[in-house]
Amino acid sequence: MLGAAGFRSAPSVLMVPLQDEFSWPRGEISVAVSINLLLFGLIAPFAAALIEQYGIRRVIGTGLALITLGSALPIFMNASWQLILFWGVLVGAGTGSMALVFAATVVNRWFVKHRGLVTGILTAAGATGQLIFLPLLASLASSYGWRTVSLVVAGCTLAMVPLVFLFLKERPTGDPYGGKALPSQPAGSALGALRSAARTRTFWLLAGGFAICGATTNGLIGTHFLPAAHDHGMAPTTAAGLLALIGVFDIIGTIGSGWLTDRMDSRVLLGVYYGLRGLSLLSLPLLLSDQVRPSLLLFVVFYGLDWIATVPPTVALCRENFGASGTIVFGWVFASHQIGAAIAATAAGYARDAFGDYGGTWIFTGVLAIAAAGLSVAIRARQAAIPARA
Repeated sequence: MLGAAGFRSAPSVLMVPLQDEFSWPRGEISVAVSINLLLFGLIAPFAAALIEQYGIRRVIGTGLALITLGSALPIFMNASWQLILFWGVLVGAGTGSMALVFAATVVNRWFVKHRGLVTGILTAAGATGQLIFLPLLASLASSYGWRTVSLVVAGCTLAMVPLVFLFLKERPTGDPYGGKALPSQPAGSALGALRSAARTRTFWLLAGGFAICGATTNGLIGTHFLPAAHDHGMAPTTAAGLLALIGVFDIIGTIGSGWLTDRMDSRVLLGVYYGLRGLSLLSLPLLLSDQVRPSLLLFVVFYGLDWIATVPPTVALCRENFGASGTIVFGWVFASHQIGAAIAATAAGYARDAFGDYGGTWIFTGVLAIAAAGLSVAIRARQAAIPARA
């Protein structure tokens, strides 16, 4: 998961260098990022079902192979459609197999006690990947060009394949931590789980809130923070360092959110997280400049604590409301997250081309995040689990 997050975030480092070399509009480059984000989400529920049928190692190994191809081939490209195919389709599909449903699968198989905390720790691996890779990739892009970035990502991905097949186990050899192993229940197909879940109000409220979550994180800040900082005259390595610093505080916030999820109402937690995120985005147009001022650092801390703190309570609500299909249902909720991210990535790119800055985009998405807080608190208290259907 650490590697997948780092590999998926590389296009934000490449956006300005690609624009400078090929003179492609930022909106056109954003389309490739949007397809990457979209497939990262849409593959997730099917990956969850495939993991149940074929095993973790085969699915994750195949995903890593796709990322290797999608990362290495762009060094030969000369047209924007090739960027869409390589970074959009291949890398998006590959990272989708290692999306948050992978964490949910591991948690549900290996743990009964402290599930929220463990979900937070595994989810924080994404922030750690961002922390490790973004400054490194930005430095490589500045010093050696974007093609070096592509080759480094491809090499790191390929190196992970044997580690997965040698060390990643399919299931615990005994009982999961903190409880007894339960009889295996059929989780149903990905589409069957969606049909059952889609009949409930809870699913649509979770999906709507998580779509806005994706729009305000991966789609907006994850894709456009570096180009926006560049527009204000900030050095690329400095901007990448700030985005990585967001990852540092995200680790703290996500693990803390997992600990809180074991102890508090997940609906209330989601409402608080989305509301605070909305306020932080509304303040961003006043904070960006060519220098790192204390007010911008405050945004980084505040926003970072809230980046993916939404994941543990969302996983818990899916498990509580949808039973044996909870992991696959979370895959569909996560797909909505990435649909929101894809729409935001493209829309923000074209808005920047049309208006010359991102000011209106920050404000609009801040209002959306506050709306997501309302959707979350509108979820009813825990209901009976929905049986899976093939």
